Amino acid sequence: MQFIIGLDIGTTHTKAIAQQSDGVVVAVTSAGYLPITAPDGRYELDCEELLQAVTNVLQQLMQSLKQQGIAQAPSALAFSSAMHSLIAVDAQLHPLTNCITWADLRSIEQAERLRATDMAMELYRNTGTPVHAMSPLCKLIWIGETMPELHRNAASFIGIKEYVMAHMTGERIIDHSIASATGLFDIHNRSWFRPALALAGIDENRLFDPVSTDHIIQGITEEWATCTGLPQNIKLIAGASDGCLANIGSNALYPGDLSVTVGTSGAVRMLSDTPQTHPQASVFNYILDDEYFVCGGPLNNGGALLQWYAKQLLQRDVQADTDMQWFFDEAATVPSGSDGLLFLPYVRGERAPVWDAGAKAAFVGLDHRHTRAHEMRALIEGINYSICDITDAVAQTAGSIQNVFLSGGITRSPQWMQWLANAMGKPLQVSGNADASALGAAILGWKALGHLKSLTDARDFFQVAHTYQPDRLTHQLHQQFFSVYRNLYTSLQSSFKALQTIRHTHNDFL
Repeated sequence: MQFIIGLDIGTTHTKAIAQQSDGVVVAVTSAGYLPITAPDGRYELDCEELLQAVTNVLQQLMQSLKQQGIAQAPSALAFSSAMHSLIAVDAQLHPLTNCITWADLRSIEQAERLRATDMAMELYRNTGTPVHAMSPLCKLIWIGETMPELHRNAASFIGIKEYVMAHMTGERIIDHSIASATGLFDIHNRSWFRPALALAGIDENRLFDPVSTDHIIQGITEEWATCTGLPQNIKLIAGASDGCLANIGSNALYPGDLSVTVGTSGAVRMLSDTPQTHPQASVFNYILDDEYFVCGGPLNNGGALLQWYAKQLLQRDVQADTDMQWFFDEAATVPSGSDGLLFLPYVRGERAPVWDAGAKAAFVGLDHRHTRAHEMRALIEGINYSICDITDAVAQTAGSIQNVFLSGGITRSPQWMQWLANAMGKPLQVSGNADASALGAAILGWKALGHLKSLTDARDFFQVAHTYQPDRLTHQLHQQFFSVYRNLYTSLQSSFKALQTIRHTHNDFL
C-alpha cells in the first residue's frame, strides 16, 4: 500500500509520520531542541540543530518502516512548519542569524509604532496578518534599525521551512501559506505586497519565489538521500503552515468546523472560502490551498503557562514533555470558577484577540481565602477563557460554528478537555493521536498527488475517538465569570503600559 511522509518542523520539536493511502498512520518519530533565549525577548533556534533534527526524524522513520517490513518507497514527502520565523542567509544559504521564531519579542517597539498608524489596517486587509512583533515584517524593520549592516548584506530573508527545503533540494521557494503569515504577502493576488516590502526595506528579489501549497519538487540531493534513507527521486510537496494544516489533521475540514489546538501555545481556526477580515483586526487570514483560507487567532500562553507557573512559582522541575497530571489533580480540589479568582494569562504578551506583545498577566479577585490550588485552577481557566475570547472573534468574522475539534497536547488531559468544553458550552471532539500538523501535511500530499479531489474528502480518514459534552450548569457559571474576564485587558492596559515605561526607565535598578 502506498504511503506519504508528513513532516512538521516546529519551534520545540520536528515530527514525522508515515500515512498509508487508507488513512492509517503506521509510524511516528520526533526530535526536540531547546530555544536560545535572553531577557531582551530573544527566542531563537540554532539552524544546524534544525537540519540535524529533520535528518534524524526522517532517518528514524525510514528505519521504523523497514523494521515493520514495509519495503515500499514513500510516494512523497509533504511539509508543514511553524509560521513567522526569519533567517538571514548569504547567497550560498549559510545562515547569518539564528532562526528568529514567532515568540521573539525584540521587535515590540517597531510593531507598536506601526500599529499606531493608518497603515496597520491597510497591511491587515491586504496581507491577512495583524501587525505584531511575531511577524517577519516587524522583525525586518527591527533588523534594519538595529543591525543595518546585516540588513544590507543578507542575500535573502527566509523562514524555517524554506531553509530546510533549499538545503534538501536546491529549490528556493516559499509556499503561499507560509508567505501569507509573513505580513509581506498579498493574499488576494498571491504575490509580494510592495507597500509592506517598502516598510521592511527590501525588494522581492531577496525573498524566495511563492508557489502553491500543492507544488511538487522532483527529488532531493544525493547527500540528503544518503543521510535519511529516502529515495533520491522522492517527490517533495511544498505544503503549508502548521496552523493551517492542524485544521486538516484534526478533522476540521469544512467551513463551520472549528479547530482548537493547545500545546505549548495554541490557536483557534476555521476554514473559509474567501478572506474574512475583522473590524478590529482581531483574527488572521492565512492561505491553506487554492480552495480555502484559514481564519483564526493564536494564543501565546497555552501549556507553557502551566509549566512556567510550576517552575517559577512552585519550584518544580518541569520540561516540555513533563507529565502535568499532578497540576490538574491539585487544581481539581477547588470548584469551577476558582471561588471568584480570575487570571489574565498574558505572561508572554498575547496575540489574538488583543495583538499586544507588551500585554501582561494578572490575578484578579485574589483574597485571603485563596490557596495555590485556586491559582492553579485559575491559570487553566484563564487559558480556557482566552480560547473562548478568540472563538467569539472567529465566529463573528467567519460564521457560525457547527463542530469543534481538539488537537495538541491538551488531548493528553481528559480533565482539561472537559473543563474547556464546560467553558465553551460546546461538545469537543477528539479524532486521533497523531500530530495534527504532520497528519495535515500528509493529507495535503495526497491531494497534491491526485488521490484526493479536495481536502474535505479526507473525512473518511478520521474516526471520533471521544466527545466531551459540556455541563450546562457549569457553563452558565463560566459565562458569568467570562463576562468579567473579557473586560480585564481593556481595564488594565494603561497600567501595563505605565509599568513597562517605569521598568524601561529604571532598567539598571530592576
